[in-house]
Amino acid sequence: MTDPTASVLPSLSSALADIIARAKSAVVSVHSHRSRASGFVWKSGLIVTADETLADEGEVSIRLSDGTSLPARIAGRDHTTDIALLRFDGNSAPIALSSVIPDLGSLSVVVAAEQGVTTAALGMVSLVGERWRSMRGGEIDARIELDVRLRRSHEGGVVLNASGQAIGMAVQGVRRILMIPSATIDRVAGRLETHGRIARGYLGVGLQPVELDDGVGAMVMTVDRAGPSAAAGIRQGDIIVGWNNEKLSDVRSLLRALGPDSVGSVVDVTIRRAGEPVRITLTIGERAEQ
Repeated sequence: MTDPTASVLPSLSSALADIIARAKSAVVSVHSHRSRASGFVWKSGLIVTADETLADEGEVSIRLSDGTSLPARIAGRDHTTDIALLRFDGNSAPIALSSVIPDLGSLSVVVAAEQGVTTAALGMVSLVGERWRSMRGGEIDARIELDVRLRRSHEGGVVLNASGQAIGMAVQGVRRILMIPSATIDRVAGRLETHGRIARGYLGVGLQPVELDDGVGAMVMTVDRAGPSAAAGIRQGDIIVGWNNEKLSDVRSLLRALGPDSVGSVVDVTIRRAGEPVRITLTIGERAEQ
């Protein structure tokens, strides 16, 4: 009787080895101060890596798969999506990202690097969810979790599906391994390449959620005198109950409206002041870089 694994397992092994070999030239080690991470060539002269692994100061260098070490500089970083972009002088071919969302239970391979030596880890897609926001407020196009073992120095490695398509970047979340999808990487890295940072909307107020008889509101606890809310006439003690003619559902929904595209936009804000409704027109500002 023929053992079915006699052909299946060697074929699977060869296929995995082949897709890793095709990706390895674009994967690099990233060194910053005492921190070690991985990354991959996103465009010629540009590397995407995990922002959380980058030191806040000191020089940055990369090591290519052929062992060559090169200096790099931070072109931009976004703490909210854990994406950072590095520039380097080199001709390494980039890896083409695919916007394919993996199926639940499908195989995934994380290709990373350790001191310039390519590493690979085989895992499974353990969760596929909808668009979500990180704890820091970054918009991620899909929530994807991987059942795979990942060292700290392998964060920023590229995630491949079983067809060899590069579908995202592996990072460490809270008690789980997350994949930042390609759509998020292209969107954020594109802004970092052009602007060096991700703009965030700014209201210039400190808010506290409050329960009201007819729903919820956001009480203004503090007001930046130089901010857009003060310029529009919002005062401490006001309660925001509406945003662009829609009833406020919670404070988080208001904060979610302050994405990169919100800067400079004009919104209608409904507040309650001493129990009376007041409508205010406000122009969203840009949060200062921290």
